[in-house]
Amino acid sequence: MTDFTFDDIRAFIARAFLDQDQTVASWHRQEPAFAPDITTASGAEGFAELVLRQHWTNFRLWHVEDRARRKDAGPELIADCMYAIDKLKQERNDLIERLDLFLVCALNSIMPPQAEGVRPRFNTESLGVALDRGSILALKIFHLLEQVERPGAGDDLANECRRRLQVLTEQRTDLLQSVLDLVEDYASGQKRPKVYYQFKMYNDPRLTPELYSRKSGASACL
Repeated sequence: MTDFTFDDIRAFIARAFLDQDQTVASWHRQEPAFAPDITTASGAEGFAELVLRQHWTNFRLWHVEDRARRKDAGPELIADCMYAIDKLKQERNDLIERLDLFLVCALNSIMPPQAEGVRPRFNTESLGVALDRGSILALKIFHLLEQVERPGAGDDLANECRRRLQVLTEQRTDLLQSVLDLVEDYASGQKRPKVYYQFKMYNDPRLTPELYSRKSGASACL
């Protein structure tokens, strides 16, 4: 991996938040085209592609979940949506881990040494998870703005959405600043970066009782 500076990493994160914000609208007009295989992210552009792939997974997940909420959805559509949701959630988590692996590897090569006898401190949320939150907030902001501008939405709903937009926009701004502050904590040696793995169980038939022990005639969901 290329050697990066803390300023480089801050720039990667700031660009990630900007790219998430800007692509939501364009993807509603035309879907992006990604290569089927993910290449190893080794530089700024590789990291930017990982960010957008992860954002695209959240984008698709948002719209599949919307379809699953339709009141006229039949059992087949609901089942298809649930399978798609599980697959997308797994892809989402895998990409969060890849973002973390990139950032932790980049940070570890420039971290100041841990002081002897001092317990390392870790953050409750990884940088990859924070980027995922930035992605979801960008999606929420876009779709709330759609409601503000939707003909026939009514003044009350439009005003409520405007208030929510203001809150979410502030939260996303705060999130970006908090992530940049965390990088500063790494640079000063106050905290150490670490990859945290989700190990989701629902896509592994060996770990899902409803799949490995299902018997014919089993009762339906309550």
